[in-house]
Amino acid sequence: MTNPYFALLGRKDVPTDAVEEYCRYLGDALQPHEFQLQIRRVPWELHGWRQSVRALRLQSRAWRDTWVLVQYTALAWSARGFPVKFPSIVRLLKSAGARVAVVFHDVEPFRSPRLIDRLRYRVQLRTMRRALDLADLAIFTVPPENLSWLKTVPAKAAFIPVGANLPFPEALASRNSGDTPAVGVFGITGGEAGARETQIILDTVRHAAHKLGKLRLAIFGRHAELRESELREGLRDLPVELSVEGVVESAKVVQKLSLCDVLLFVRGPISSRRSSGIAGIACGLPVIAYSGSETGAPITDAGVVLVSPDHPDDLKDALIRVLSNAAYRMELAALSRAAYRNHFAWPVIAARFSTLLNTR
Repeated sequence: MTNPYFALLGRKDVPTDAVEEYCRYLGDALQPHEFQLQIRRVPWELHGWRQSVRALRLQSRAWRDTWVLVQYTALAWSARGFPVKFPSIVRLLKSAGARVAVVFHDVEPFRSPRLIDRLRYRVQLRTMRRALDLADLAIFTVPPENLSWLKTVPAKAAFIPVGANLPFPEALASRNSGDTPAVGVFGITGGEAGARETQIILDTVRHAAHKLGKLRLAIFGRHAELRESELREGLRDLPVELSVEGVVESAKVVQKLSLCDVLLFVRGPISSRRSSGIAGIACGLPVIAYSGSETGAPITDAGVVLVSPDHPDDLKDALIRVLSNAAYRMELAALSRAAYRNHFAWPVIAARFSTLLNTR
C-alpha cells in the first residue's frame, strides 16, 4: 500500500527551482518504498499571504497523522530574506494534526556586515530556531554539528545530503577523450557575487592556459549567459575554446559534464547541500572547490580537491595538477563515483528518508 506524503514549498524560484527539482527526484526515488510524495505550494507571491494561508488551512484538514516535508530557504518564504511567517506555517500544520519535518536547504542565516543584513541575520536565526522547536523532525542537508547556531544537536535532528538534480548520470560512461583538457563550470551566482566568481574563473583559466596551452572551458547554467561578453573579453588572445550557455535541461547537463575533465566550483564553499557541485561528483568528475565551515563528509569522501578561498594561487595550482596528471585525475574520478553511489544517489537518499520517517 502506497502511503501519501507531502512536500510543502514556498514561492517558486525562476528560471529554475532547485528545491522543486529536489522534491521531484526524491519523490520518484521514494516510490519503491511505497511512499507517494505530492508537491504542494504556499503561493503567497501570487495570491498574498492571507488567501494562501487560508487555502493551506483547508488542505491540511486532510493531513492528520501525515508527514509533511516543509522545505526551508529564506527566499522561498520572503521576498527579501525576512521569513517571519515561516514558523506560523509550521504551527498551522501542527494544529491540523500533521507530522512536520522541516528540511533545511538554507542551513545558516545570511551573514554580511551591512546594517540591513545584520537585521536579516537575526530574523533568519530566530526563524530557524523557532521552526526547529516546532517541528517533529528537522532534516539538515549538512551535518548539524557543523552549524554555528546549534549549541547541541537535538534528537529530532537528522542529516541527509542532497542529490544531483540529474537523470541517471551513472549510466554515462563517456569521458572527454580529446587531446584538449576541458574544464566545466556549472552555474554562476547572480549580482556582485557572480562578478567576483567570473573574475576568479578568468584568473584561474588564464593561468592554466599559460602553463598548459590549449584548453576548453564550458560554462553553463543559471546566469552564465549574462557573463559571456566578460568571459570572452577576458580570454581574448588565449588558446581557450569557450562555450557559454544559460539554463539547460538536466539531461544536457549530464552530457556537458561528461565531456569535461574537471568541475571548477567557486560558488562559495562546497558542501553536501550544493547540488551544482554534487552534479560533478555524480558524473564522476574531479571537483576543485573552496572549503568552508559546511565542508565535511561525505563531500570529503569524493574526488574533491579543497583549497582555501584566502589563497588564490592554490586554486590555480590545483587546476594545473588535475589537468596535467592523468593518473591523479583518474584517482579523483574514481573517488567521486564511489561517493556518488554510497551517499548522493537518489535511491540511497530515499532509503534514508524511508527509514527515518518510518521509525518516528
